[in-house]
Amino acid sequence: MGLWQKLKKLSITNLFGGSISEADEAFFEDLEEMLILADVGVDTATEAVERLRKKMVKEKISGQEPVKEALREILAELLTVEDSELHLTTRPSVILVIGVNGVGKTTSIGKLAARLKGEGKRVLLCAGDTFRAAAADQLEIWAGRAGCEIVRQHEGADPGAVLFDALQAAKARGVDVVICDTAGRLHNKSNLMAELSKLRKIIDRETPDADLEVLLVLDATTGQNGLVQAKQFQETAGCTGIVLTKLDGTAKGGIVIAIARELGVPVKFVGLGEGIGDLQPFDAREYVNAII
Repeated sequence: MGLWQKLKKLSITNLFGGSISEADEAFFEDLEEMLILADVGVDTATEAVERLRKKMVKEKISGQEPVKEALREILAELLTVEDSELHLTTRPSVILVIGVNGVGKTTSIGKLAARLKGEGKRVLLCAGDTFRAAAADQLEIWAGRAGCEIVRQHEGADPGAVLFDALQAAKARGVDVVICDTAGRLHNKSNLMAELSKLRKIIDRETPDADLEVLLVLDATTGQNGLVQAKQFQETAGCTGIVLTKLDGTAKGGIVIAIARELGVPVKFVGLGEGIGDLQPFDAREYVNAII
């Protein structure tokens, strides 16, 4: 499992102490409560437990390991909402990275750039967060670590102008992927929508045939607050995937399941550490194996 071993086990493991049968109501009640405490979400926890109950009766499953395996299968199914692969077939392709401040957007961009560079792609970073002090400086440091190019302007510059320059540079230089940082502001939906809509229009105008991924970065340690953020961004920006950071630092990793189930947006990458190689493509089966 490698890096996945960094994930903390859900406390549901404690429920599997003795023999379990399909008639053990206390087990099902405790399991549902544990899933909710792990931030799986009430509706998803109820659905998972009900599926497990029916599966145990239908397939006559009992005993600690068989029940655990049945639960893993159910949770993996709940997590699989869409293809979790990045679709970057055009040159250039564009990745727009969104999310509030402090969730690890810039760090995730650097790690993703390094991963794509390692796959043989030529990557250009766009310092589209011109509002946060030193945001472009931080991104430039990551560009250096990842061995990628960067397009930036002065603090307070128009993000649309920076993106325009980056797309022109990408076309001129034969860049494979442009990764654009954005300001992490969520003051209100109208401001957010206006800014992101402007960036989308520039991408559509300058690279009309480009593959576009809109990745929302969330901090796993924020739990249900992360889900609230995700809903707001999904409504205003439309996301193609989630990058979940700091997953190794929380015992409430069930938020992954809640996001997939309630938003219908696939988790595409997870952050499992501080290193440049610690951003991993999400694998539903490996994830549930790690937490149960």
